[in-house]
Amino acid sequence: MTEALIGFFAVLILVLIRVPIAFAMGFVGMIGFMLETSFRASISMVARLIIDTAQDYGLSVVPLFILMGLFVNKGGISRELYAASNAFLGHLRGGLAMATIVACGGFSAISGSSLATAATMAKVAMPEMRRFKYEDSLSTASIAAGGTLGILIPPSVILVIYGLLTETSIGKLFIAGVVPGILGILLYLCAVRFSVWRKPEAGPAGPKSSWSERNTALRNVWAVLLLFFLVIGGLYGLFDFHPLNLSFSPTEAAGMGAMGAFLIALARRRLSFRDTYEVLLETATTAAGLFAVLIGAWIFSNFVNMAGLPNALRDLVTTYNLEPWQVMAVILLIYIILGCVFESLSMLLLTVPIFFPLVTSLGYDPVWFGIIVVVVTEISLITPPVGLNVFVLKGVVGNVTTATVFRGVTPFWLVDIIRLALLLTFPALALYLPAQM
Repeated sequence: MTEALIGFFAVLILVLIRVPIAFAMGFVGMIGFMLETSFRASISMVARLIIDTAQDYGLSVVPLFILMGLFVNKGGISRELYAASNAFLGHLRGGLAMATIVACGGFSAISGSSLATAATMAKVAMPEMRRFKYEDSLSTASIAAGGTLGILIPPSVILVIYGLLTETSIGKLFIAGVVPGILGILLYLCAVRFSVWRKPEAGPAGPKSSWSERNTALRNVWAVLLLFFLVIGGLYGLFDFHPLNLSFSPTEAAGMGAMGAFLIALARRRLSFRDTYEVLLETATTAAGLFAVLIGAWIFSNFVNMAGLPNALRDLVTTYNLEPWQVMAVILLIYIILGCVFESLSMLLLTVPIFFPLVTSLGYDPVWFGIIVVVVTEISLITPPVGLNVFVLKGVVGNVTTATVFRGVTPFWLVDIIRLALLLTFPALALYLPAQM
């Protein structure tokens, strides 16, 4: 156990001095495994993991979902989602911020990435909110918080990675994220209402749309509904009837989604040869980075297991007669602290190999724990000092300070704490839908 804890803190130190997380976990894992066994065994383990990762068909789901999200972005769907949300909510005080939250939720259902959702919606929503004199703190906070929904509402790349790390059903993880995702949207709307109640001038009301304008706006989001229905419907067997008899695996669903997004962007004349090249290049770069991090995480996980840290943690819980809820409280506290200094994927990959065996040994459902981990990760995306969505947003918007965004986002991460408490108290919020599949 001591060796594993030393390795854990070694990874933390390396990451804090700006060593990429993939290399930090891989290096520490390889050295630790070598000290536990031998140099030959360590090199063989690393080589085997690299080869297995390169040949793993199941991992192709990751670049395919990334590709789908990038084609969706090129297709201009985000603007239509925002227009539809704005048609129904824009006339309320804080309505443009609410429309941004709802549009982020819709975009998340076809993107799967928090950073992509935040960056895309910033370009669409920020000019409109500035036109109606919204305060930058509320405008940027609603985009940053809404963007976090991208890693929870299916399809989610983070849920895919959690499923691969823990060998948990990706299909069950996706459907389990639906209710917590909707709950997140509703609570974020409450956060906007609280912000404008406390300071009415932060979000003035806009003009009210007629019902004909609303109907037109709704008709324009057919592409979003079609793509979501294609991916999620195929994944859960909605097309499994005669004569279609179609039921997709997660990889097949991702492939169908990527092709659907490509055809939609092509049909709208939003895709040139240069755009296609840029999308493919960005997909390859992003996927390669994720695979490197995954390999590093598996190397570190093998070292942690060899050093006996999961077993030692279970023995510690037994020795002190800790209740399962007390153990979960400690784990969540660690996640919240780490979230203040680590970006989301690094935190997930570093901690899941350590905590997952302990949590499942206490009788908790792995699907439920996956949703809990992602919700905690969402909180880390908007909390100081390293709220990654905040810095992405600042890079896109430009003339806004991080202090302004962090000040505005406070009500949003507070309602995230409420959502986390509800999921802990009522696990059925995450587990009911998977139980019906």
